[in-house]
Amino acid sequence: MEFVDFEAPGAPDVLNLGHTQVPSPGPEEVLIKVAYAGVNRPDCIQRAGHYPPPPGASPILGLEVAGTIVAVG
Repeated sequence: MEFVDFEAPGAPDVLNLGHTQVPSPGPEEVLIKVAYAGVNRPDCIQRAGHYPPPPGASPILGLEVAGTIVAVG
């Protein structure tokens, strides 16, 4: 799985392409093959280091996505 990542907060140039294994969805979760992702204000503020993800939430940027459900937990 590929995702937009950053090692330290900063300007847009801190963004890079991250790689990890495809996760398995847990109960009441779905796995989405993302076709499109929106970039919104919370994503930009998180990248800048001013908006930590809530406890238990994914640190991966991209709060809004559209795609195909490929697995159901």
